[in-house]
Parts: sequence; C-alpha cells; structure tokens
Amino acid sequence: MKRKYSAIIFIALSFCFLQCSSVPQNTITQISTIDALLAGVYDGHLACKELLHYGNFGIGTFDKLDGEMVFLDGVLYQVKADGKVYQPPGEVLTPFAAVSNFRADTVLVPGSGMDLEGLEKFIDEQIPNKNIFCGIKIIGTFTVMKTRSVPPQQKPYPPLVDVTKTQSVFDMENVTGTIVGFRCPDYVKGINVPGYHLHFLSQDFRQGGHILDFRIDNADVEIDECSKFFLIIPENSSAFSKVDLNVDRAEELEEVER
Repeated sequence: MKRKYSAIIFIALSFCFLQCSSVPQNTITQISTIDALLAGVYDGHLACKELLHYGNFGIGTFDKLDGEMVFLDGVLYQVKADGKVYQPPGEVLTPFAAVSNFRADTVLVPGSGMDLEGLEKFIDEQIPNKNIFCGIKIIGTFTVMKTRSVPPQQKPYPPLVDVTKTQSVFDMENVTGTIVGFRCPDYVKGINVPGYHLHFLSQDFRQGGHILDFRIDNADVEIDECSKFFLIIPENSSAFSKVDLNVDRAEELEEVER
C-alpha cells in the first residue's frame, strides 16, 4: 500500500507549485527535519527514487542511518562506513534528505589553500542575500579532504551525537571531486542546518562522505540561490510522531557537523 504524506509546509510557495507536477526552479525540497534525525529518527519513510521528482542534486542519509548521501547530476551515491561508494537501488528508503534542481546563478573562484571555515566566510561575503537558501556545488582539487560516514544503527536508536563518536573518518590527499550541499539561513534552526552542510564525492566515485574539513588546491564554487523551501513531514512514521522536537539541539548539531 502506498504511503501517504501530509503536513506539507510551504515557504514562499508560488501558485504554479499547486497547479504543476514539476517543482519550480530555485526550490529546495526536504524530507523530515534535522532535529528529528539528531534525536534518532533513522527509519526511512520515502523511497530514494522519489527524490528524482524533486531534483537532481542534494544530500541526506539512508534507512537506519546507513551512510552519507550524495545526489549529483540525478544519480544517487551512498558513502558507507567502510569508505566505499555505492549506488543503492531506488527502493532504499531515506529518513532525511534535501534536494533541488541545481542551476548556478554565480560562480566564484576561491584562493588556493582555503580551508572549510575560510571558504564559508568567502561565500558569505559574496552572496547578496543571506536570508535565502543556496545550493552549493564546488568542483576542484583538494590537497586535503577530511570526511566521515557512520554505520547502520540498531534499535533502540542512539541519538546522532552518540553515533558520531564512533564514526569512520577518511583522510584524503590531492583528491579531485565535487562538493555537494546547501547553505541555509539562521532561521531554519531545528528544520535544517543553519549555515553549511556539505558532502563530498571523488571524481573516480571511490571516496566521499560528510565533510569535516578540506584545503583547496584549485576549485570553482557554483551557487544556486533558492528562494523556495518545501518540507515534507512523514505522516506515518510513529517515531517521528513521538519525538520531542521542543528540545534545543543546537549544541548537539554543532558537535555532529564538525
């Protein structure tokens, strides 16, 4: 029986979205919330193939928190805790993902040697509106790339901050690839990650993961400004319906992200 989804929240939604089957350009579609994931809501509730209805670009995770998602050029990749990159079948479920149809509005060229913190400041100085969402795609070569992934979890699920204490960390050197992710405004606290949430996929499709840090050799930064946000809440997830989303998880998020 096909699962139903309700409680769909629209932010800056155009009339066309209600009338057309396609998602408008400059729209980020998100499945569930980051605070639910932080609290341990890891059971998937949407088939990954359904993400193609909403975009060709994005990040997220998989059922039972089994690795890091990189969605690039309409192809879904799964970076597991063994450090290898897989292409999961479309029937695999996701508990959390954010996707868009990426189309660059701006291309920036950061300086060689710039690390993650420096790049975030560099982009923040360039974007004209810090209160809208941005898709971020960075194609380049990195002298250092540090990423992580996590193994699938068993019930009762621990909170994400505990899972990442035993995460697998991957240190790459002189690697070429693509960074995929989003910059979200501060007011999305509890819904998504305020600031930057970035994943990496190497050019040979053999390495990747959630980015902890990097150092740029040379790269182009493509930015897609997104003024629309579409949030899908899982109606039939008992775990989501019971989770306490009043808890302030900002400190947990900071620890998990870095």
